[in-house]
Amino acid sequence: MPPRKASGRGGRGRGRGLPLPLPGDQGAAAGRGSRPGGPPSAAAHITTIGVKRPNYGSAGRAIQILVNSFEITHKDEDISHYDGMLFVDHERLPRRFKMELFEALQSQEPITPKIVYDGQKNAFSPRELDLGETNSQKFAVSLPQPNGGGNSGGRPPRVYFITLTKVATINTETLHRYYDGQQSLDEAVSTSLMAFNNVVRMQPNLSNPSRARSFFTQIDKRAIGGGLEVWRGIFQSVRPAIGRLILNVDLTATVMYQEGPLIQLCSVFFGLPIKKAPAYLSPAGGFTNQQRIRLKRFLRGLRVVVPATTGPTRPRVISDVSSEGADTLQFTMRGGATMTVAEYFRRLGQPLEYPKTVCVQVGAGAMIPLELCMVLRGQFINKETILSDGQLKEILQFSTKRPNEKLALIKSGVRDLQHGQSDYVRQFGMAINPEPLKIGARIIDPPTMKYSGQGRQTKQATRLQSYLRMDKKFYKSSTVARWMVVIYEKEGNFPESACQNMIKGFLEECKNVGIEINNKNPLVKYQNGQGNIEQQMYSAGTECKETLGGTPSLVIVVLPEGGNDIYKAVKHFGDVTVGVATQCLKANRCSNAKPQYWANVMLKVNVKLGGINAILDSSDFEVITDPNNPAIVIGADVMHPAPGAQGRPSYTAVVGSVDSNAAKYVATSRVQTGRQEIIDDLKEMCKDVLRLYKRYHEKVEGKSAEGSIPKKLIFYRDGVSEGQFQHVLDLVLSLTTVAEACKELEIDPKITLIIVGKRHHHRFFPQAADKTADKSGNCPAGTVVDTDITHPTDFDFILQSHAGILGTSRPAHYSKFFVCLLTSSISADTLQALSFDLCHVYARSTRSVSIPAPVYYADIVCSRAKNHFHPQEQLNFSDTGTQTSEPDWNLEAYKEGYKPLHLNQRVSMYFSVRRLSYLPLLLLTTKCLVNAMTRNEGVRMCYQL
Repeated sequence: MPPRKASGRGGRGRGRGLPLPLPGDQGAAAGRGSRPGGPPSAAAHITTIGVKRPNYGSAGRAIQILVNSFEITHKDEDISHYDGMLFVDHERLPRRFKMELFEALQSQEPITPKIVYDGQKNAFSPRELDLGETNSQKFAVSLPQPNGGGNSGGRPPRVYFITLTKVATINTETLHRYYDGQQSLDEAVSTSLMAFNNVVRMQPNLSNPSRARSFFTQIDKRAIGGGLEVWRGIFQSVRPAIGRLILNVDLTATVMYQEGPLIQLCSVFFGLPIKKAPAYLSPAGGFTNQQRIRLKRFLRGLRVVVPATTGPTRPRVISDVSSEGADTLQFTMRGGATMTVAEYFRRLGQPLEYPKTVCVQVGAGAMIPLELCMVLRGQFINKETILSDGQLKEILQFSTKRPNEKLALIKSGVRDLQHGQSDYVRQFGMAINPEPLKIGARIIDPPTMKYSGQGRQTKQATRLQSYLRMDKKFYKSSTVARWMVVIYEKEGNFPESACQNMIKGFLEECKNVGIEINNKNPLVKYQNGQGNIEQQMYSAGTECKETLGGTPSLVIVVLPEGGNDIYKAVKHFGDVTVGVATQCLKANRCSNAKPQYWANVMLKVNVKLGGINAILDSSDFEVITDPNNPAIVIGADVMHPAPGAQGRPSYTAVVGSVDSNAAKYVATSRVQTGRQEIIDDLKEMCKDVLRLYKRYHEKVEGKSAEGSIPKKLIFYRDGVSEGQFQHVLDLVLSLTTVAEACKELEIDPKITLIIVGKRHHHRFFPQAADKTADKSGNCPAGTVVDTDITHPTDFDFILQSHAGILGTSRPAHYSKFFVCLLTSSISADTLQALSFDLCHVYARSTRSVSIPAPVYYADIVCSRAKNHFHPQEQLNFSDTGTQTSEPDWNLEAYKEGYKPLHLNQRVSMYFSVRRLSYLPLLLLTTKCLVNAMTRNEGVRMCYQL
């Protein structure tokens, strides 16, 4: 139902020896007004969803940047809110058609000024409409119907009924007070934002194909093959910011069907010349049922027009493809006689050129030959269409724009929108500045990294070189007792000489980074990728034990091109079946690889075997490394099935640090109901990680029982939409989640919950005359914004923590921060510095990444979840197919098939446990745990490739 009427790094300074403020410290300032010239302070009575912003950050070098937001001014006037109910005999109408009905209503009825409509139920007017004493009125809207065929008189117009009912009167002054920090969020504020968003979108949505908050034009498009093309679009969102209202505008892209004759679209879809399409699409010519189903999935939901014999022509929707050609497909006439489709159109004076081709079913069951259908312009592909790698590459190339190019296109798009010329925008008292905002930002310093021995090195996020080229060894290098190489590429493509080159490069780089290889001559086996991978790996392992005196601690697997199935089988064997670290390499890359390639491989191998690549210097990371206040960092994520897939589960992951430097992580994962963002088993998953944290501190780091209890728990949550923030906060603080998990383990840490948003549209652009841009033209890593475009009252900031490579970098929006410390607050500088620091401890990279490492790891754990199912499992993992079985049965089947990690991997603090009910690790003997950790096999990060 629609809304109803309502009755531092600052102070710390890199290299200056000043301590980092800990949670509980107030930092440099305590309120908004603490920064000279800063935004106004929020009123004391304001309530927020999370916590109120404690202060603004001050650390780093101040710069000016441009952003893709445009300032909005508006009059504080009343807006009338209406329910727009459509009654069409319970028929479900698409949003596009509802918009057309409302536009027709306003052309048939004297409604002034024009109202805006969201395509669902909400309508808004800048003036109150005269709807009578009940404030409700029913309107009849007539639209012509498509011709039914041979009836000479055509069909009468169809009448639709729209009822407008007054809901509330909203004064936009409440919105003004909200972004000025003088009012809390309520229904009046939310409704005002909803109204303004519909105002700016109404005109472009009526003129162009639209989806969600974006509309798309054919001015800038590119064919990508298979009858599809990618269109450029414009995203628009009215958002409250500190002291102002802004319009966030960004570029988007989507895939459309190519317009034109339907038979031509079908021929391009199958990769055929148009001359060969009629014969190919004929059942008599060999068009199989499998091909028919493939075509049906591609065309389902597509709107086409058919030339009418009389009267107007309206679009019809394709629902199926016939299994017979038009010359044999029969139907029954109204009088009871039967005839073929081809004969029917011949009698109408439209003899078919290709009578043997299949037909498409449209509307209530009418069968129309392909050659008579025309595909309308601007139609989104359906959810069942799977894009090829080549098509995805074309889309990526089309979408990738350097910052200066992207900003120019955004500015051009805003000018083309002509908000100032829109009747809707003017009538609602709005004005939009066509120039992007110039705002203040800061570049905070990167942390200092520590490698082997006492060496210190600043990991410069803006440089492309790797620290491995600077004669640095890993902070803690692993040891390989025995290893073997299994090759699935054909020996002709990967001969013995290539294998020896690979082994030589591997050994040389191991020496460079400090990894110790006890046996320089591994067992080498060539295997057939078409065989049983599990048996082949078992056989190789047995031979390794016989020839080298023990089972391997590392297995190198060389894969051919397109060896995804082999990869999954290898990972299932290593992670689940036997518990051994595996490293997969592509044959075409490893035979004559350069040192940098092997340096990247070492980053993965070392952590899989229990090593630590690098840590942050403790003086820069005291919020984590303070021995008097030990902290654990946890990241969580959920991965959902592909759009359109039914009866599939979602996969959840919780990843946590176990060492004192937040450099070594363990993980646990589960299967749960599909498309559910909330993690069902969060409490048990957190308990898994907390137990491993405590045991690692006691058994490996030698801490006391008291020193092994975390005093701070910093929880980064990924993948939560704005509408679910309150739900997630309630879950984490309720007795059934993190707080209860801590209570059951008899620990009482201060909990900080942080929501990391990646699916947003804020972008940073350096000024042309500014020399702060990196080589890619992006703002440098460490650019942070917590004013001007951030939330009016809640604690949030936007951090671009990684250096750009291609296109325009997307910063992470630490959106609506929930800092839920039970007894104290945390400063902005502390939180910003901590998040930036954690972007540097990602083991697979020698540069900072876009989001904190625990969140990144949780995302990878989710993406690897399918490796927990046996390769021969009969469950359906297709991204396109659907399942018609009962969803509950499907979920239980997936849970049953989701195999836990091998005991060795669990004990050595690897990753996940499938169990829905927790199996306490206390059942594992202390001797077994200590042995696993002390022989350099602990915490294997097997989410690496």
